[in-house]
Amino acid sequence: MNPRKESEDALEWLRGGPSLAELKARFPAEWEAVADELAAIFASGKPEQLQTYMTGLATPLAAQPNRVGQRPNQQKLEATALTRLIRRRMAHLALKGYVLSAAAGGRHGKIRFNWFNGFVAQKLLFARELERKPVSLFWFRLLWPLVWQKPLLMPLVEAKGIYCFYSKPLIEALARLIGGRACLEIAAGDGTLSRFLAAEGVKATATDDYSWKHAVSYPESVLKMDAAQALRKFKPAVVICSWPPANNGFERLVFTHPGVELYIVIGSRHTFASGNWADYRAQTAFELEEDTRLGRGVLPPELGGTVYLFRKRGT
Repeated sequence: MNPRKESEDALEWLRGGPSLAELKARFPAEWEAVADELAAIFASGKPEQLQTYMTGLATPLAAQPNRVGQRPNQQKLEATALTRLIRRRMAHLALKGYVLSAAAGGRHGKIRFNWFNGFVAQKLLFARELERKPVSLFWFRLLWPLVWQKPLLMPLVEAKGIYCFYSKPLIEALARLIGGRACLEIAAGDGTLSRFLAAEGVKATATDDYSWKHAVSYPESVLKMDAAQALRKFKPAVVICSWPPANNGFERLVFTHPGVELYIVIGSRHTFASGNWADYRAQTAFELEEDTRLGRGVLPPELGGTVYLFRKRGT
C-alpha cells in the first residue's frame, strides 16, 4: 500500500477513539516502546520525567532537509509525526486510570495530579466537574504559572473529548465577529462552544455525528447529524468548528456550500494536529487568515492553539 494512504487510513482509524487494547494490537512495536519508556519513568519515581516525556511527544517536529540545499522529506516527516501521535495516544490511555484516580482525590503513588494543581485547574477552567466555563484571562494569567503539572492536564480531559479551553474575551470577540448571522457548529462534541456563544446572544446551533459517544456525554442541545446534513438543513452564513480532526473528510463541504460567508476554525498551529490542510490549500473560494489575537484566547497556551478565519472572496 502507498505509505501516504497507510498514514491517512491510520489517522482515520485513530479518530474513532480506539481503546488501548486496540492500539496495542494494531501497533505492537509502538506499544513496546511506550511501555518500556513508562516503566523506566515509574521506576525512577521522578514526576518531572513523566512531564518531560509527555511534553516531548506533543512537541511539533522541525522539518530537516535531507541534504544541504534540498527540501525536507515530507513523507518521512509525516510518518514520524504519526508515530509520535500513536505513542502519545497510548501513553495518555495508559495513564488515564491513574490520573483520573488522582484527580478524584487518590493520594497513592509518586506520579499524580496533586491536590494543589488539581484545585487551581478546576477553579480556573471548570464550572463543575468537567463542565467547562469561559476562562477569566485575569485569573488565568495570575494562577496558571503556579501549576507545575501542566502536561498532565490534557491527558486527563482529552479522554472526555476536551481538546482546549476558551477564554471569556475569545468568546466575546467571536460573538462580535459572527454578529446577527446564523452560526452552525459542526463536530461540536458536548456543545460547549455553542453554549458559550449563545450566552453572548449568538444564534448558534451545535451538531455532531455522535461518533465519540463512548467518550462524550452529548446533551440534547447538540443535534445528531453529520456536517453534510447540518449544512443542508440550516444553510448557515457562519460555520465554526473547534479542533477538527486532522485530515477529516467533512470540512471540504463547508467550502463548497453556497451560503457560507465565514468559516471559523479553532485548532492547532501544527498542521498535522488538527484540520484538513490539504483541503484548506486546495479550495479557492475563501481567503485564509490566522488571527493570532484571537488565538491568544485558546487555552492553555502550551497547546499551540490558534484561530483561522476563512472569509469568502467577494463578500
